[in-house]
Amino acid sequence: MRDMTQETLTAKDYLSDIRPIWCPGCGHFFILRALAQAFAWLKLPKEQIGLISGIGCSSRIPAYINAYGFHGVHGRALALGTGLKAVRPDMHVIVAGGDGDGYSIGGNHFIHACRRNMDMTYIVMDNEVYGMTKGQPSPTTEPDWESKFAPHGTGIRTFNPLGVALASGASFIARGFAGDPNGLTKLIVEAIEHKGFSLVEIKSPCVTFRPEEKEWSKTMRKMNVVPTDDVVEAARKIHSSDGLDTGIFYQATLPVFEPHSTKGKTVLDFEKEFEV
Repeated sequence: MRDMTQETLTAKDYLSDIRPIWCPGCGHFFILRALAQAFAWLKLPKEQIGLISGIGCSSRIPAYINAYGFHGVHGRALALGTGLKAVRPDMHVIVAGGDGDGYSIGGNHFIHACRRNMDMTYIVMDNEVYGMTKGQPSPTTEPDWESKFAPHGTGIRTFNPLGVALASGASFIARGFAGDPNGLTKLIVEAIEHKGFSLVEIKSPCVTFRPEEKEWSKTMRKMNVVPTDDVVEAARKIHSSDGLDTGIFYQATLPVFEPHSTKGKTVLDFEKEFEV
């Protein structure tokens, strides 16, 4: 339930004074704007937002949002977000990162964050490449994509984030496109409002290392997926998709993990519990 007594904030109010240093034309600019617009639509108090990230181009985003943020270490953003939500369940915890950060070194945290189904939102800016470290293949890079780091391609089947999320227990699974700002804003709003772990995978073109992804503006299908709460139907939609479909693939009411509160306890209190 939104508090209508809160000060009316615009999307611009949620943007910090720090200028993004992404490459001109990067899809992340549009994701930043959609995130700010979602916050404004939801009328979220800035002090109740916790935006956590890891390492990579996408993980710079907490610096560009005027709210509480933490730029963490590689692959550990979901662990940090889980800890924040555990001790501050009143906060809106949004974790942001990229396909390399989240699905490679952070893959184990991704699986178990889905399994816990804590009430938090995970936004993955997927450009199918490691952009900040100059264009290595990522877990979502197609096996035959050739680059100076993989002249003959990796030959490894791509990671399926939506399929893994469904199998692991996430209760909200969606895909958006940076080039569809209105649809993307709507997806982020619904993800934040959902009670449980929400995955929003966002296809975000890397114009520097994968200029061919500019074609996504012509091939991505805007919000063509109809949500379902049936896991079998969701699996069929996810595994039959060519990666160009967008919308909510799965949304269900599942048990949400809420750790017991330790409010008021100090380190000394915990030490006493382990005394023998």
